[in-house]
Amino acid sequence: MLCNNRFESVRLGIIGTGRIAKRFVPEVEYANGINMEVVYNPHINSAKKFALESKISIYTDSREELYVHCDAVYIASPHNTHYEYIKDALEHGKHVLCEKPMVLKEKEARELFQLSYKNNLILMEALKTAYAPGFIQLISDVKSGKTGKICDVEACFTKLVPYSQAREFDIDENGGSFTELGSYPLLAVTKILGRNYRDIRFVSFTDSKGVDLYTKVYMRFEDAVAGIKVGLGVKSEGNLVVSGTNGYILAESPWWMTKCYEICYEDREQNEKNSTEYEGQGLRYEIDAFVLGIHGIKTYQRILSDEESVFLAEIMEKYIESRKQGMIDVVEL
Repeated sequence: MLCNNRFESVRLGIIGTGRIAKRFVPEVEYANGINMEVVYNPHINSAKKFALESKISIYTDSREELYVHCDAVYIASPHNTHYEYIKDALEHGKHVLCEKPMVLKEKEARELFQLSYKNNLILMEALKTAYAPGFIQLISDVKSGKTGKICDVEACFTKLVPYSQAREFDIDENGGSFTELGSYPLLAVTKILGRNYRDIRFVSFTDSKGVDLYTKVYMRFEDAVAGIKVGLGVKSEGNLVVSGTNGYILAESPWWMTKCYEICYEDREQNEKNSTEYEGQGLRYEIDAFVLGIHGIKTYQRILSDEESVFLAEIMEKYIESRKQGMIDVVEL
């Protein structure tokens, strides 16, 4: 945590007023050195309603007014709007914390990071699991060699969402299970096996409009494999399993919150159980990292590097393009 008497407090503006934004605002209260000052939505009534509910004093439908009242922005708008909002904020000299997936194209991710470097600003992807103390410790245990050589990573994140015309089920808004939830298991695979995969294959169960309600991903690395499962319309056990030659690590659902996990061996008496803090919604950890980055303490780069965020965008783009080109195995539900 930061000491308030050490740095000037960061004035934060929020772009977007959806579900994640409502969970984010209370978490700011638990982070030092930052205050929520203003909310922006292009629909003024939505901005006003959110401001009243969240006790934010300033609301606006003008980006220019937004920038007057903040030093940094948190972007919680639909996926397709992220690129434009990030670029605009960086060009106006504002630090940016953007919800996952940050963008859906590798080229856009690289462009935006280059713009942030040019303007000496922080651009950070708000993928909360990456900053959770338990997940950081889990990755440390993987790298320690306790379970031997890692041969397989399996990560699952599913939740049943009422089917509707909401953004999550809108193909034009790049909705669907993979774009909505894929960042989490991709994070685990990337942290453990790296980015140099040899092959990737997708299988999706879709609705009549082509929106994936459940997607399974197979990844082949030089000396390991990975499997990812995500779903908005199909439910499965949400575990993370890391299999090695000496043992395995099991983080049970919801592993993406990583409150506890177990290192398991052939002799069960040697198993190690680990429990760590996970306070509130878990968003306060990424907020702390963001504020530290603004003040020049870039701990977040060791947690989720810019290149890793670029890689996540690359895989999102590969899925979307493969879907458009009919290169995905599809089963209609």
